[in-house]
Amino acid sequence: MLKKSTILALAAGAMLAGGAGLAVPALAHHSTAMFEWGTSSELKGVTVERWVWTNPHTFLYVRDTAGNRWAFEGMSPNHLSRAGWSKRSLAPGEKVDLTYYKLRDGRKGGFNVTVKRPDGSVLSQLPSRD
Repeated sequence: MLKKSTILALAAGAMLAGGAGLAVPALAHHSTAMFEWGTSSELKGVTVERWVWTNPHTFLYVRDTAGNRWAFEGMSPNHLSRAGWSKRSLAPGEKVDLTYYKLRDGRKGGFNVTVKRPDGSVLSQLPSRD
């Protein structure tokens, strides 16, 4: 038979393990304060290098006409699929124009807002404010 102190220790350990498991998703999500929300910038004629369709956020990597690499975070695949996006929405080598919210620290990248394809179709990450 287990001692009362052993049972209490096991119960406390189980509660801590359960609580830690619940806290992990909250700790894994980051703030969006790193982006300059509300004022979009534009990049024209960039070449898609990679379109990453992954949770919790999608990522778009492009090169500009000067050869500089840019990285853009986007909404989750779940959100984007409801807005008409898919993992096949963008292909390496495709030329696109895009709008984005800049990174506050000045690095080349930010939060992707729209992508305009060569055929003129536009994919939006965020709901329209019209």
